[in-house]
Amino acid sequence: MNAAPQETETPVFTIEKIYLKDLSVEVPNAPHCFLERDPAQVNLQMQTQGEAIGEGIFDVTLTLTVTAQIGEKTQFLIEAAQAGIFQIRNVPTEELEPIVAVACPNILFPFARETVADAVTRAGFPPVLLQPVNFEAVYRERLAQREAEAMAQRGPHEVPIE
Repeated sequence: MNAAPQETETPVFTIEKIYLKDLSVEVPNAPHCFLERDPAQVNLQMQTQGEAIGEGIFDVTLTLTVTAQIGEKTQFLIEAAQAGIFQIRNVPTEELEPIVAVACPNILFPFARETVADAVTRAGFPPVLLQPVNFEAVYRERLAQREAEAMAQRGPHEVPIE
């Protein structure tokens, strides 16, 4: 008896386009900030966002906000939203979120880092070289936070039924 071979479609993950969605550079205390001799304290904030824009097509944005301050004075504020359009098909639903939250930002980060470094030097400051980011750890931390919030909302005596 000939059984029809079970067809499994191969997972697809491709980069369709990488682009700079938004870039903002602010130097609020110019020109006086250029006379400062003390080193600035640099702060990085990150945000990722992904959305389906078509069947198997996702737009993912990694936003980096870099602020440099000396005391209470802001030297510069740079916000770069680096984005990419990714084709993600034939992937189990439970694996989709980690791909959008980990794999895509890993691809976008070097582009965003270069954009920030270029913007900082064009604004007249020494280069800022951002350290690599472990997006998997960031994702796991976010999952743990969601779980803790869900437990807090259920209350101590409620147990989820699986």
